[in-house]
Amino acid sequence: AESVFRWTAEGKSVERRGAGPMDGSIFGRGAGEGFGVHICTGPIHVCGAEPGDVLEVQILDIWPRPSANPAFAGKSFGSNAAAWWGYQYNDLIDPPAKRETITIFETDAQAEWARAVYSYRWTPQTDPFGVRHETIDYPGVPVDHATIAKQPGVLAGVRIPARLHFGFMAVAPRESDIIDSIPPGYFGGNVDNWRATKGTTLYLPVAVPGALFSIGDPHFAQGDGEVNGTALELSLTGQFRFIVHKSGKATRPHVEGLVHPLLETPEAWILHGFSYGNYLRELGRNAQSEIYQRSSVDLALRNAFRATRKFLMECYRLSEDEALALISLGVDFGVTQVVDGNWGVHAIVRKSMLPEAKA
Repeated sequence: AESVFRWTAEGKSVERRGAGPMDGSIFGRGAGEGFGVHICTGPIHVCGAEPGDVLEVQILDIWPRPSANPAFAGKSFGSNAAAWWGYQYNDLIDPPAKRETITIFETDAQAEWARAVYSYRWTPQTDPFGVRHETIDYPGVPVDHATIAKQPGVLAGVRIPARLHFGFMAVAPRESDIIDSIPPGYFGGNVDNWRATKGTTLYLPVAVPGALFSIGDPHFAQGDGEVNGTALELSLTGQFRFIVHKSGKATRPHVEGLVHPLLETPEAWILHGFSYGNYLRELGRNAQSEIYQRSSVDLALRNAFRATRKFLMECYRLSEDEALALISLGVDFGVTQVVDGNWGVHAIVRKSMLPEAKA
């Protein structure tokens, strides 16, 4: 079905009909131009989910999609782009100082490791709609291999261990009908935490009827920080189970009143903080552009700290002083990502340190 909405950017009114072809006349990006780069499955309406509830997303399995080319039967291929939005872009030491590099990887049928096949530096590409892309400014631009110089033998002898996960898992926020898929927030989204893998559970606060869950941005592997702008992007299939925890009827204390993404692994609780917990509300009318200018690790760390303190005080009935001592002595904070507009810091609380949570 065709969905139509209107929005305004840079003083120009744009009519959007799904992600169908457009002439690229507004932003010069190409067909289906717009903001946000993720191909997602969803939104999925979860029966019975209402604002104030919590959606539990159990990640039952994840596996790579194999190449359809018979010449590469049993293999899967992915890419990593050291792109202009990465943290490294203004701190390069080899010439040219401004460059984007793409590295292609392959995996075997077991998908335990990936190895690099070749790399190349981005050269200006013209898409099928005649739009020239000087940089990687739009997803899915076909690359003319006659215009690039492939470098084989890169990362020789290096194996990248599998960390299969979906970087984007979200429910719909209440503040706006249409949002950029790049910055994460209280609703989840482009959190990019590689620990959200098979056998773990993500909890998200429901903000709209039906929750409207979406998922995408599949990754074979990623390190904390996602420093060069992307993970090892590779097509994946996932299997999930949804459970709705009704407001006021939660049987597990960590669920009631949840206001941020919470990840549970067999060994730990992982709490997520962002530069702005709810940037859509905090930054006002121009939030979706302002967020890219105002994020910092300092803000994200403070929000992750506050979420962790609240979690320990409410779920384990620790006093504030007790929580502060435990946070400093036993909780590990890490930079989740510094590339998604709303930067992220996560806190890892090991379950082995704690007694049973107190309802």
